[in-house]
Amino acid sequence: MDAFKSTLQEWLGELAGKENLWIAEVFIVVFCTLIVALVVSTFLNKLKKKSLLTKTLWDDAFFHSLAAPAKWFVWVLGLTTAATIASKHSESAILEAIATVRHVGYIVIVTWFVTGFISKAEKNLIDPEYSRQPMDRTTAMALGKLLRISVIITAMLVALQSLGYSISGVLAFGGIGGIAVGFAAKDLLANFFGGLMVYLDRPFAVGDWIRSPDKNIEGVVEDIGWRQTRIRTFDKRPLYVPNATFTQISVENPSRMQHRRIYETVGIRYDDATKMAGIVADVKAMLVEHEAIDHNNTLIVNFNGFASSSLDFFIYCFTHTTDWIEFHEIKQDVLLKVLKIIEKHEAECAFPTSTLHVPDGIQLMQAEN
Repeated sequence: MDAFKSTLQEWLGELAGKENLWIAEVFIVVFCTLIVALVVSTFLNKLKKKSLLTKTLWDDAFFHSLAAPAKWFVWVLGLTTAATIASKHSESAILEAIATVRHVGYIVIVTWFVTGFISKAEKNLIDPEYSRQPMDRTTAMALGKLLRISVIITAMLVALQSLGYSISGVLAFGGIGGIAVGFAAKDLLANFFGGLMVYLDRPFAVGDWIRSPDKNIEGVVEDIGWRQTRIRTFDKRPLYVPNATFTQISVENPSRMQHRRIYETVGIRYDDATKMAGIVADVKAMLVEHEAIDHNNTLIVNFNGFASSSLDFFIYCFTHTTDWIEFHEIKQDVLLKVLKIIEKHEAECAFPTSTLHVPDGIQLMQAEN
């Protein structure tokens, strides 16, 4: 190997001159770097395509995130090697920082690879193509963000150490400065911990329909960030809610309902009082036979009140479905069948009426000719 190196240097010396030998060496290093980068890039792209055919969670994430950083790793190694050769024949002060630049470059590339791997793995974990039981999207997002933040902070500390800064001093400054920052950014920290509570308690997830009886908040959750949550209202407006708000209000999550309730009051005329028992019995029988009604939950049909213009009975039952549109189709079908039952008994639904009683009657006076 040494003999080959000596022979190559002699050949280059004869070709370019001994004084310009280092220029030829730099050119060869850069040229070899280009070739190796192309080979590595092509090889990893082929592995990436093959990994996509297997639908395996981890190898897809690994090769997908490795391709670009690996190519740049080769370039950093090659260019810093070429710069090292050039620095031996140059008095430039910039070239003295080659080792530091190389270390920082490696740190950036490794951080790029790890964060990319975490992001791709996060997407694969919630993709049903990669798992029969995909991870909850909110949980995957929370874990992904925590891991990426940890990697980035660690990389920054290592980079500062490579640049000659004392990590212990930085951490000490961070501890003292953290108190001041805590007072100055208490709202930001409140939103951060509010988001953390949402991730841990999981009162709702991305895609859930939520609403609050305490605030004018209702819509579908689109994104849960560390500072705020984005909700898409039913008129398609984005609503940005600070996470600290969710620690102070009650939140309903209709998306996690097991059933939907039908609760309606129907009134018939006082003239049809004798038909009330038969109507109630037939309505209850209709609900018991209805396929969309859950018979394992409470089902009540009873006469329950003397109203000012009607005799009222109420319907209380639950549907199997929780879908909003399907529920209203079922409710419509139930109410139409109730009307048919009332008509079947030759009764009528009541509406507000008034009766005027005149004690002495009304006398009509004939006009005199």
